[in-house]
Amino acid sequence: MNASDIALNLERELRYAVGTSPEAADHYDVFRAMSLALRQELVDRERQTRQSRAQQPTKRVYYLSMEFLIGQSLINNALNLGSHSGCGAALDSLGRNLDELAAHEPDAALGNGGLGRLAACFIDSMATLGIAGTGCGIRYDYGLFRQELVDGQQRERPDNWNADSSPWLIERHAEAHQIPVYGHIEHLQGPDGDYLPMWMGWTTVVGMPCDMPIVGHGGHTVNTLRLYAARSSESFDMQIFNSGDFIKAVEQKVASETISKVLYPTDAVDAGRELRLVQEYFLVACALRDALRTFDLEGHPIDELPRWVAVQMNDTHPALAVAELMRILVDERRLPWDGAWALTTGTLAYTNHTLMPEALEKWSVALFERVLPRHLQLIYEINRRFLAVVQARWPGDDVAAAELSLIEEGPHRKVRMAHLAIVGSHSVNGVAALHTQLVKSHLVPRFHQLWPEKFNNKTNGVTPRRWINQANPGLAALLNETLGTGWVTDLDQLRGLEAHLDDTAFVERIARIKHDNKLRLVREVAKGQHRAVDVQTLFDVQSKRMHEYKRQLLNLLHVVHLYLRVVEDGADITPRTHIFAGKAAPGYDMAKRIIHLINAVATTIGRDRRADGRLSVVFVPDYKVSVAEWLIPAADVSEQISTAGLEASGTGNMKFAMNGALTVGTWDGANIEMAEQIGPEHLYIFGLRAEEVEARQRQGYQPRALYEQSPAIRRVLDALVDGRFGRHAGQFQPIVDSLLYHDTFFVLADFAAYVQAQERISADFRHPAAWHRKALLNIARMGQFSSDRTIREYARDIWRV
Repeated sequence: MNASDIALNLERELRYAVGTSPEAADHYDVFRAMSLALRQELVDRERQTRQSRAQQPTKRVYYLSMEFLIGQSLINNALNLGSHSGCGAALDSLGRNLDELAAHEPDAALGNGGLGRLAACFIDSMATLGIAGTGCGIRYDYGLFRQELVDGQQRERPDNWNADSSPWLIERHAEAHQIPVYGHIEHLQGPDGDYLPMWMGWTTVVGMPCDMPIVGHGGHTVNTLRLYAARSSESFDMQIFNSGDFIKAVEQKVASETISKVLYPTDAVDAGRELRLVQEYFLVACALRDALRTFDLEGHPIDELPRWVAVQMNDTHPALAVAELMRILVDERRLPWDGAWALTTGTLAYTNHTLMPEALEKWSVALFERVLPRHLQLIYEINRRFLAVVQARWPGDDVAAAELSLIEEGPHRKVRMAHLAIVGSHSVNGVAALHTQLVKSHLVPRFHQLWPEKFNNKTNGVTPRRWINQANPGLAALLNETLGTGWVTDLDQLRGLEAHLDDTAFVERIARIKHDNKLRLVREVAKGQHRAVDVQTLFDVQSKRMHEYKRQLLNLLHVVHLYLRVVEDGADITPRTHIFAGKAAPGYDMAKRIIHLINAVATTIGRDRRADGRLSVVFVPDYKVSVAEWLIPAADVSEQISTAGLEASGTGNMKFAMNGALTVGTWDGANIEMAEQIGPEHLYIFGLRAEEVEARQRQGYQPRALYEQSPAIRRVLDALVDGRFGRHAGQFQPIVDSLLYHDTFFVLADFAAYVQAQERISADFRHPAAWHRKALLNIARMGQFSSDRTIREYARDIWRV
């Protein structure tokens, strides 16, 4: 699309879709019109993609995820279509600026953190590689939440991201699904005398597909992210309405549409747990109906389902796909059990993303019986047959049976969703080499002993289209000039940068790009927080979901350590700005306390003249994809400091490194593979390793002893409660007590090693030429961490496409 075509389409959309003129339009009007103008091209190319596949049928991949953290789409779509310069020129003719316009687009708040952003990278890569892939998720009315800071404390506000109806979403009314939920089982007999259970009395919810076009780089393939919105089968009960009970008349409509109202309703109350289970079923029921409808339209026989359809379950949330696909095949398609089970396991695959207990969902049997009675029956039967396999493998071993069973016995029996996903899949993969090993050796060792061939590793990756080409245009321009444009789809070409490691002028250009990105961050922080940040300081950034195992607290203890060295010891430190960003789950009290403490420390340091020009702390609120796009390219140091053995992979580490930040991190997740690619001497690795953490746990870790033995630890922890941070002494005592008496995530155990690593960073940063040479080396060796490589491995080893 050239500039004149775009300008013509833009003006037409302004007049007829938005209903205004170029002269009267505000920024959002023009953003909307420009998006609709690009959407025309996306829809045409999506139709071409669909027609091409109809002429030559291909295996289709359905990627099921409760999260797709898409962010903003205008710039990304323009770049991938090759229309970025045309859009810019068209807007220039109207006196508008493309980047300013794009800032008015709300982030599509369909995810929480790494899980959702990974899914977004994967569907980008599937489109770029020409794979017939569809992302399947829920079109939430409200995202996780919008984070505000009030007196330094997190406050959650609704994030109604789609209030003005996203121009990228297209509702497909003709393809809506009727989804049954609740009800009971009638125990009947079939004509042949066999048991014939009938699911009766269910409530119907309508699943309305809303399609978002996903264009691959170059615009050759346009796939779909299909998001399902819940609608009531009846708008309201006219009879009840006419009797005068207006609220009860719309009760069913409100209840049904609550299903897609909000991402991750609280599971602290029964109603929240029930809603989450219904959401997960709603997603898989809609997605499998879509997959089978396309399969049937293409005329394939049902016994060839795994040949033509692959379904990937992104973490345990979509594990109900196992029971739902069996229900469809057994109850609706009337297949015998063994044949249905072979098709189910041949079609489904499961990705485990974490070793943390809260992500390995378990739902109460009582809840299942009320919400999904037929699925509970099917799970019982799957479990009965599976335990027979276990008995054959370990005769008489009741411990093995209890450990592997899909049902956790006890006063409150529960369905183990991760076990259901493993049993019902032909592939189980982890997302980094260490993580996969720990899945096999610690999380589900008996499953690995039973089916070693099922388990494999697929190390995560990120899309360079979003995280370099879009987020870092200065670096992208240098790469285009130096390497050509092929790196955008073949990130291994970054290795060509190594030829310039000893080119002083080239390294200086890398330094200038970093400086420009830091200036952009300074402007954004000044705009949002009305405070100045010194661009000459070292920017040390930790931006990720707030969780104790990610150890923002370790980072903060080091900040307090530096502050005390400055104000009490008169130390001359390398000038630093420590930048934090991330949201805490609304019910996660300790994570919210840590946010409060970060801001209290930031306030104290900001008011202390003795720290001027040497140390400052910034907390960037409401972290999201569009914030990450200016935050990540500005970082000098990337904090990847989770407790070893607990971070499955991490993808933030990859984004930072390919934008020239140096990593300080533990020997954990993808940090290990990054060190292997880049060279461990070019990262700052510190702390206990996973096996050492495990050994300390066995021996009986005593964090209080470290407090008694280490003057540095004692000074920092005492400072947290002596009144200099916050409103009064002891305000943050619960945080200190958690470290002294529990320290579940080995913060104090790793403190000394972390301080030493940071001292090496400070010393190295004082030598800019060597520092930026090392940054260039990091960029050059990040080709392995493109999501294109990851998706090729999924396609080859799991999906067979």
